[in-house]
This record gives sequence, structure tokens and C-alpha cells, in this order.
Amino acid sequence: MNASSTSVGAPRRPAVWFQRPRALCARVVLLVRARNNGPELAADRVVRRFGLVLGLVGTIVAGLALPEVVVQHHSVPLIWTVITVLVAFGMLPVLAVVSLVAGPRLVGWVAGAAALGYLAAMALVMPYYYEIRDGAGPIWAHRLVVLGVVAAGVAWRPWLAGIYLVGAAAAPGVALYVMFDDTTAWSVVGNFLRNAGLCLLFLWCVVHARAAGARVDRESVVAGERAAVVAGTAARERERARFAVLIHDAVLSTLLDASRSGNTSPVLREQARRTLDQLDATRISDTGSGLLEANSAIGFLRAAVHEVNPGIGFTVQRGGSESELRMPLAAAGPLAAALAEAIRNSLRHAGVLGRPVRREVTVTVAAGGLLVVLRDDGAGFDRLAVPADRLGISASILGRMRQLPGGAGFVESEPGCGTTVTLMWANAGSGDGDLGAGGGDDDPGVGGDANEPTAGGGAENFRRGRRWNDRA
Repeated sequence: MNASSTSVGAPRRPAVWFQRPRALCARVVLLVRARNNGPELAADRVVRRFGLVLGLVGTIVAGLALPEVVVQHHSVPLIWTVITVLVAFGMLPVLAVVSLVAGPRLVGWVAGAAALGYLAAMALVMPYYYEIRDGAGPIWAHRLVVLGVVAAGVAWRPWLAGIYLVGAAAAPGVALYVMFDDTTAWSVVGNFLRNAGLCLLFLWCVVHARAAGARVDRESVVAGERAAVVAGTAARERERARFAVLIHDAVLSTLLDASRSGNTSPVLREQARRTLDQLDATRISDTGSGLLEANSAIGFLRAAVHEVNPGIGFTVQRGGSESELRMPLAAAGPLAAALAEAIRNSLRHAGVLGRPVRREVTVTVAAGGLLVVLRDDGAGFDRLAVPADRLGISASILGRMRQLPGGAGFVESEPGCGTTVTLMWANAGSGDGDLGAGGGDDDPGVGGDANEPTAGGGAENFRRGRRWNDRA
């Protein structure tokens, strides 16, 4: 009893004869997907598509013509009929399968075999012309010449396919003229023109489709070469701009501070050491690909600010959804560098005799990105009066933000009214409307000056930053 219950409950293995076809079909499907999803030249794809269409359509036409073949060959030996039909249509199903799983070279060979096979079939019909002509309608092999011509167009060059067209279109009329005394020369000419006109239409489509595919491939190669040249030029320009910014921000700034101070203070020595480290880092062009969360991004910017001057105030304003922020390190680096250069410019040029200058950095963080505002109440300047060859604002600040995807920056200043530098980075796929949201409970908010990117003003200041970038 236990043995019988065990045998009943045990799972049954599918029959081997049923597993093998399924495995074979699965392999064929994988092979077809791999062939059609991979990279391929346009000309090769055109050949394979025409081979597939010709194979399927030819197989269907052969099935539809089979009753007519049976009627016309009723007096012809069966073995001769089978051989003639196989020679005429046997390569067409093979062509359809090969077009799905093989390359264009094999497709061309099979298509060429199909074209020659149809000519051979017309020759095999000739010994039994009298028996076949007694059947109803014209001889079946003379009506389907277009299949052989299309196969020749897929397999060979246009001039070879043209020679095949002339021969295949003339063969039916010439054969009838030789075999039957009632066939006139005008009927031969008419038969040739009719077959040639129909076949020429299809051959023209095949030849021009293949030529268009080859033209697409040539244009793709030219476009790739042009893109490579443009990319190389752009890379050289970016590298030149990067070195210009590095020379301005680090080397010249260190030399200027050294010439003004007249002594080697610890701060100046530390600045010189950082400059040498930056110059050494230029030998390795490796950009970090990590992501920073909100607190990490804030700490990154705070470190950049305090590295320049620890006495500058740093305030954080949170939008409530900052936990969703993911900032690439490749974006945090240019943003921090632009902010550090803005602080250095303020320390260098915003001084006012008789009173200290107050400087403060405010960072608004939300899921959509970061909004960084540096304000000082110093001397200010006329933005339009800055020479175009000065790199401090145009390259080190606005240039960096302009090259940063999702970045923007602008500078607002008037003589005697201080300066406000606004830098913004918007995450891809996120709006910037939440960047102006109000602050949290623990972090002090941003002031309500109309010229500052406060609540409701983030998007407007972002657009204004784009305009400043265009003018810079």
C-alpha cells in the first residue's frame, strides 16, 4: 500500500520525445533573439530581411501553386514532378530559416542557390512541354519568374542580377518559340517585355534598398568620425579650461597671497601644500562615481567653505524631503570648487575700510537638489564692468556651474551694496520648486530679501542664473 501511494504521489517526468522539441525550440528562439538584437550593419540587415520575406512569400506561393502543378503534370512521371518542384521551391523555406539565424553571407549563398534552382526548374519542365501544356492555364514555371529575380537581387550584385533578369524573362518565350510552331516572334517579344517589366520593378526595389543600407552605413561611419573629432576638441577645450581655472584658483591665488603677506604664515603654507596636491592630482583624470546623501553633501560643502576660511558662517535650510537626495560626487566637486572660489573672491575684493565684512553661506537642501547662497555686505562691484579676460567669475564660478549637468549660477552685486552669489544643482528628473521651501525647526531660515533665492523664489533665481550664464 505504501509502495502504491508513493508511486502515485511521485512527480512524473515529461516524456523525452516531448522535451527534445521544446529544448530545440528554446535554442532556436535564443539564437534568433541574439542574431536580431545585436549590432549589425544596415546593409546586412536589409539582405537578411529581404531573404526572410522572399523565403516566406515563396513558400506560400509554392503551396498555392501546388494544385496547378498537380493538374498540369498529370501525364508527367511523379518522380520528375517531385524533382522539378523541389528544385524550383526547395531552397525558399531554407532561405527563410537561414535569414533568421545566420549572417548575410550565408543568406546570399542560399538566395543564389534559389535563383539558380528556379532556372534549373524551367529547364526541367522543357522535356514535358507538350504534356504540361495540355493542362489548364499557362505553364506554372513561366508565371513565377519574379521569385528567381528577387533571389538574384538578394544574392548578387546589381549587374549580375540584371543579367539574370534578362535571361529568366526571355527563357519562357524562347522555349515556347522553339517547342511550338504556333508561337510567333511578336508573342516572344511580348512575353519578354511583360516578364521583364514585372521583374524589373521588384529588382529595382531590392537594389535600391540594399544601396540605401550601404549609404546608411557609410554615413554612420562619417558621423562617428565627426563625433570623435568633436569629442576630442571638446575634451581638449575642457582640459584647457580646467587648467586655466586651476592656475587661477590655486597657483596665482597662492602667489598673490604670498606677495601681499610678506611672510610664510601657517595658513599660507597650508594653502601652498594644497596647491601642490592639486597640481599632482592633474596627472590622474579619475572622477569619483559615488553618491552623497543629504548630510554628506552638506558636510562636503561645509568642509570646502571652512578650508578657505573657518570664520564664515554656514547655515543649512532643509526642505523636508532631503532624505531622498542623492548627489553624485562628480557634481559635488564642481559645486564646492565654485563656492570656494566665490569665498576667495569675497575675501580678496569685498573689504571695506573701517568695518568688518559679514559673510554667510546658506544651503537649501531638498530631494530636488541643492541651492547654495553666499552673501557678503562688503564693497560690491559693477558686474558688467568686469573685464572678459578675468577668470574668477566667468570661469571659476559661472563656467564651472555652466558645465555641470543640472547646474546654474549667477552673481548679484552693486557698488556699496554687497554681493550675492547663488549656485544651484538640480537633480535629473526633479523639479526645482521645492528648493525654495521653508526651513526646518532646527536650522535657521534664509532672510527675506527680494533679491535672494528664498521661499517661492528658487525657480525664478534658477532662470536668472541661466541668463547670467549666457551673458558670462
